[in-house]
Amino acid sequence: MTTSLPIRQINDQVCVAPQLLPEAMAELARLGFKSVVNNRPDFEQGPDQPTSAVIETAAIAAGLAYRHLPVASGYQSPDEVAAFAELLRELPAPLLAFCRSGMRSARLHQLATEA
Repeated sequence: MTTSLPIRQINDQVCVAPQLLPEAMAELARLGFKSVVNNRPDFEQGPDQPTSAVIETAAIAAGLAYRHLPVASGYQSPDEVAAFAELLRELPAPLLAFCRSGMRSARLHQLATEA
């Protein structure tokens, strides 16, 4: 996979990344991704952070499935972990999840697949 995007592979079906801009959605589709999960709450970093709605529009235009599962950076509840596990089951793979740094998305994946 050749890309300028800061993508980190977790396994064959899941990758994580830091905050992505709407313009990145077309490149994700070109790279073969089928789904995107946004784990950032809107405006977590202030008004310059693209909103979920703007990213969703770009993702859908690129042919990607999109879900917004906003979670806090310091703690992911059992309900949030269960919701992420459900997204892993329902969304087409390969899937890319992103947050501010990629760490909370990676942690959600770890917690969701430990059981």
